[in-house]
Amino acid sequence: MSWYKTGGDGVTIQIHAQPGAKRTEISGLHGDCLKLRLASPPVDGKANECLIEFLASRLGVRRAQVSIVRGASSRRKTVFVAVAGLDPAVLLEVGGA
Repeated sequence: MSWYKTGGDGVTIQIHAQPGAKRTEISGLHGDCLKLRLASPPVDGKANECLIEFLASRLGVRRAQVSIVRGASSRRKTVFVAVAGLDPAVLLEVGGA
């Protein structure tokens, strides 16, 4: 899949974020990105924190293992999850999209 890449030390995920939504949820794919609706406003990093918390929870990892490596102030973000062998495709399974 083009929205994520796995490596020896973790997974890089391309995200298209939509802050200010009614609830935080995955809404499918947006081009080569995973589209996430975020229930936080894009103010003072609240949407980024919401994104990190949501991904950590859905992937079953600690928040410290999820970081935004590119695009912190834009809708298109690159997120790194520092867990080897993780399959991010689980994000699109039932209950995720």
